[in-house]
Amino acid sequence: MMNLPSLVFALVMGLLMSLSITLATTFVRVGPIENFFWIWLEVWLVAYPVAIVCILIYRPAASKITAKLLQMLALNKS
Repeated sequence: MMNLPSLVFALVMGLLMSLSITLATTFVRVGPIENFFWIWLEVWLVAYPVAIVCILIYRPAASKITAKLLQMLALNKS
């Protein structure tokens, strides 16, 4: 079951990631043109909900994989 902290995390992380990634990729793709902001906004409006859904779906698996990797690293250190 989803809890409020997980949802808020997904909203904030999705916002930050989608803003950063779409800004960079849009700039690389179209360059500093006159209507850059509107093109970027259009791309971001699609990317933000996708980012939120992906974070909500992948976060549990990413947490488990991270824990296993850290456990493996700890075992190799010993």
